Amino acid sequence: MNKPKMLIALGALPLLVLSACGDNESEETAAEVDGTDEPVEEVETDIEDDVDDELESDDENDNADEEVEEEPEDLEPQYTWNQEAGVFESIGDAQSEAVLLTIDDAPDNHAVEMAEILHNLDVSAIFFVNGHFLTTEEQEEELLQIIDYGHAIGNHTMGHPDLQTLSEEEQYEEIVGLNDVIEDISGERPDFFRAPFGLNTDYTRELAKDEEMLLMNWTYGYDWESDYLEAEPLADVMVNTELLRNGANLLMHDREWTKDALEDIVLGIEEKGYRFIHPDEIALEDE
Repeated sequence: MNKPKMLIALGALPLLVLSACGDNESEETAAEVDGTDEPVEEVETDIEDDVDDELESDDENDNADEEVEEEPEDLEPQYTWNQEAGVFESIGDAQSEAVLLTIDDAPDNHAVEMAEILHNLDVSAIFFVNGHFLTTEEQEEELLQIIDYGHAIGNHTMGHPDLQTLSEEEQYEEIVGLNDVIEDISGERPDFFRAPFGLNTDYTRELAKDEEMLLMNWTYGYDWESDYLEAEPLADVMVNTELLRNGANLLMHDREWTKDALEDIVLGIEEKGYRFIHPDEIALEDE
């Protein structure tokens, strides 16, 4: 379809330009222009065509952006947790030189920063949360931020008690009560459970199974020991301990010195040839 062309009278251009001058000068110039006998030249312009081209180009760029934003692929289980040995075992051809990062006692003061650091390093971890850190809107938002950074949420009980000192009813409230809180905030219930101090009971094991959570302790951790309450020694021991081996489950906490050591820990372990297990690669007990 032919598009209409815009006509510009070139003979009128001096009038438009000079109209910005003083009033007297503009009136004299206008009189001179009105008295001219020169014909007005009509020139065709493709302004509308250019605008249409720009709009089409913008549409193409928008479509290109939409194509880049693809849904992440679901990861298949690659590792099983051996509770007795305290390590993950690879499934099939999965790389055996792999470890898992876990952060307990979140979200206290540094969990969101730690989640962002790991995200920037392309590492996903399990953040085991406590109910007493989820009592305000700000803390609830922090939980959602951790999830947005690509990490999994685990159950670490409501109040971090020694479960072996509680009745079954109290254990139920500590574990199932927290699952309810997490679901209310995030819309999903946790897939992982870790007892405070690693102290389980027959009932907590049964309860974790009923709640379809994988119960796990850890292989090693140091950030609560007096010799490792600073970033440098903590990073050194986490990377160079003899306990670092295939399938290791690394325990850390929501602490300032752990946050400061986190990048060196990740990079140091990667330099030793290990990859980091994504929580979605872990086979649950009911699979």
